[in-house]
Amino acid sequence: MILVNGRVFEFFMGDSSEEKIRKLAIIFAVVGFFVHILLWALYRTEKIAITGDASELVSSPLSALYTPFSILLVYEVYQLIRTIPESFSSSVGKQYEIATLLVVRDILKRLSEIENTEGWNFSSDLGFLLVECAAFLALLYTSLTYFKMSNSSEKTETMADDIAIFIEAKRGIANAMLIIFLIMATYSLYSWMGAVQEGGGSVSRIIFFLDFFTLLILTDILILLISYWFYTDFGNLARNTGFVLSTVIIRVAISSEGVSSMILFTLSGLLGIAILRMFILNEQIVSQNSDRENMMEVEA
Repeated sequence: MILVNGRVFEFFMGDSSEEKIRKLAIIFAVVGFFVHILLWALYRTEKIAITGDASELVSSPLSALYTPFSILLVYEVYQLIRTIPESFSSSVGKQYEIATLLVVRDILKRLSEIENTEGWNFSSDLGFLLVECAAFLALLYTSLTYFKMSNSSEKTETMADDIAIFIEAKRGIANAMLIIFLIMATYSLYSWMGAVQEGGGSVSRIIFFLDFFTLLILTDILILLISYWFYTDFGNLARNTGFVLSTVIIRVAISSEGVSSMILFTLSGLLGIAILRMFILNEQIVSQNSDRENMMEVEA
């Protein structure tokens, strides 16, 4: 069973498979961008008619950026699932990347809407755009700083000798998540296209990502519970519990609107950095105390 589980993971999410999917994602993003531009041109010249909420996707040439960013976001979700067997911190880092791209996509969408207005109301349009840009900078700083701190931290997790079982369990979870992810993505696209035909089709970050982050929270909690069987260090358990809290905040931010959503996105990033920084500082203090004790024993 373990052998089959590992083969399935390597086939769909191994290095060679990831490289192929990355190239496919880039190709789809470029093709999607030009198709979206073509739809905008046809709509602009009244060659085609698009009514309902879906018309916001062809209101401006800047709207064409929505499609490639959406495809890149789907690829980032795939990358997140790939990192699940590696470590909790790697998975959380990908979550911040997804949150950053979600905010960027919202900013681009808002810019395409503002372009078609006669004037700007500072309190509602420009004011909120500034808040979104501030949240983007905070999330971008979080992503860059988080990975820098995570890569420089010492890997001192104390686990049982049967760590391979824990890794295989996480690979099994990743395999299951990939299947559910494909089903959710297909269903979300199908539902959105059905809404377009009925005159709806409004786009927002709630589509797919709200349900996915709900699944991600449940998955993180499951991994956290399984890790209690293997971890012997309370510090690592407390750190991972904090990361689960950070994921919950991202999920709430996705379902929220207005300034509150941007505040929650920023809070999630700052919380992740604070948790990782405290963990690294604690590791350094423990390491220094251990070195002092060793030196005292040598001197004695």
